Amino acid sequence: MKNDSVLEPIEQQRVIFYEDEITAVLVQSGGKPQIFIPLKPICDRLGVTWPSQLNRINRDPVLSKKLKGIFIMNTPGGRQEMSCLPLDYLNGWLFGIDTRRVKEEIRDRLIRYQEECFKVLSEAFQEGRLTTDPDFDTLLHQASADAVEAYQMALAVVKLARNQIMIEARLDDYGRRLEAVEATLSVPERFVTREQASRISQAVRAIGHVLSERNGRSEYGAVYGELYRNFEVSAYRELPAQKYEEAMKWLNAWYQRLTNQDIPF
Repeated sequence: MKNDSVLEPIEQQRVIFYEDEITAVLVQSGGKPQIFIPLKPICDRLGVTWPSQLNRINRDPVLSKKLKGIFIMNTPGGRQEMSCLPLDYLNGWLFGIDTRRVKEEIRDRLIRYQEECFKVLSEAFQEGRLTTDPDFDTLLHQASADAVEAYQMALAVVKLARNQIMIEARLDDYGRRLEAVEATLSVPERFVTREQASRISQAVRAIGHVLSERNGRSEYGAVYGELYRNFEVSAYRELPAQKYEEAMKWLNAWYQRLTNQDIPF
């Protein structure tokens, strides 16, 4: 992989999986945040050779497209580029390792990775749960009522905040879609009225007249251009109705700076 294609992590976490420590990173890939897992450390813990696994991934038409180089902070060793797969494809790789062809002493560990690793790593990012030993549920049943209540309240707060963020994102997206639909359909009440558009045009001409007299050239187009840029429209008749007052105040303030007077109408 070329260095210019190596991804930088947004967030890096180390998750305890039974007696092993697994690194997971959050990166921006394909226009959205994704969780990636470095593969070589897992190979080392499973007792399988990394070069052979890398060759197997490169031969796979799906996994080879998903493999990315990502800078990982290791201790010791510092910052290193490592080959990583998206979390959603981790099981696809793990289940490709034949349990019958590994050493007997690591067979149970490989099966454990295949059965539980995806769930544990997914929970670490989705719920902020870093103590991900699968025996945790047993410990939870043995804990005091106060400890259990505190844990459940903390989880509830995390989930509530996550849901709120997702709801706000959806509402923003719905709002943008609604504005696009309204603009496409040219809903009459969305834009300024004919009378309001006329007042905007008169204000622009008043400012343009003052500037033209000062500069000795026509400035009307420049004033319209500033209006369009400031309010992100391509024509003054397309100004949103709710921005009419703001636009008139903006034009009047410009006229006042030039003449020390309000727009004369």
